[in-house]
Amino acid sequence: MAGFVPAGTTTIHNDEKSKTDEKVDYTNLPCPIPYEELHREALMSLKPELFEGLRFDFTKGLNPKFSLSHSVLMGPTEIPSQSSETIKIPTAHYEFGANFIDPKLMLIGRVLTDGRLNARVKWDLTDTLTLKANAQLTNEPHMSHGMVNFDYKGKDYRSQLQLGNGALLGASYIQSVTSYLSLGGEIFWAGQHRKSGIGYGARYETDKMVGTAQVASTGMVALSYVQKVSEKVSLASDFMYNYMSRDVTASVGYDYILRQCRLRGKIDSNGCTAAFLEERLNMGLNFVLSAELDHKKKDYKFGFGLTVG
Repeated sequence: MAGFVPAGTTTIHNDEKSKTDEKVDYTNLPCPIPYEELHREALMSLKPELFEGLRFDFTKGLNPKFSLSHSVLMGPTEIPSQSSETIKIPTAHYEFGANFIDPKLMLIGRVLTDGRLNARVKWDLTDTLTLKANAQLTNEPHMSHGMVNFDYKGKDYRSQLQLGNGALLGASYIQSVTSYLSLGGEIFWAGQHRKSGIGYGARYETDKMVGTAQVASTGMVALSYVQKVSEKVSLASDFMYNYMSRDVTASVGYDYILRQCRLRGKIDSNGCTAAFLEERLNMGLNFVLSAELDHKKKDYKFGFGLTVG
């Protein structure tokens, strides 16, 4: 009986051994997402592009790479006020745009009736080095700005160098530590305001969830979690805390993709509720509904629009 082994013991030992022998292959780690997109999934669910009033977007493709766009937005615009109630004035904007999209080069330009000019460039210089630039020119003094980013994509890491007007310098780096975990950090210097900062971030991602954490010397602490219930349903939550101003905000939301539409919504700790619906009516024709209710501030925003092309 000395050599007798109870049934199931060998299987348990083999399972434990396989878990123990499972090691991280540090020579074959995945490339992480850019540091600036650390909370990408949570932002997609909790921060849709809400608007108020009527919006109409029309895009006409002239050839496979070049297209023109026209956008009209009619609705109130908020103006700063010392009172608790929000002051709004009726406004209307027309925006003309031109887009050039190529596998290695993307050029996007927008001109608004109020005189603003927005431009974006994304140029893949090599397979690993990308140039990104964006600028906004306006008639208002000291309101124009520009930014240039150089992104380098390594085998299991990403780095970025940022240059902007106002003597703004920044750099970030993120590294895959395991197949699921990536760690990174960033530094910046704003020479015009003589301010500097440093931040750290972590991201843990599996097929079913994404968890992120970020802290910066500016006082910001940001946590987010996204649970992928299925291929079409995601639940998200985030927590924002500023230990300088003691402001705290938490929110929970969802992202539901149906056959003909996509529905996103959230509610935060301030009592603000929002929902965003994109309904595909036909090929190249989408109907959009936006709603945001803030009972505390007595501010209610509703919007609807059409997207053609």
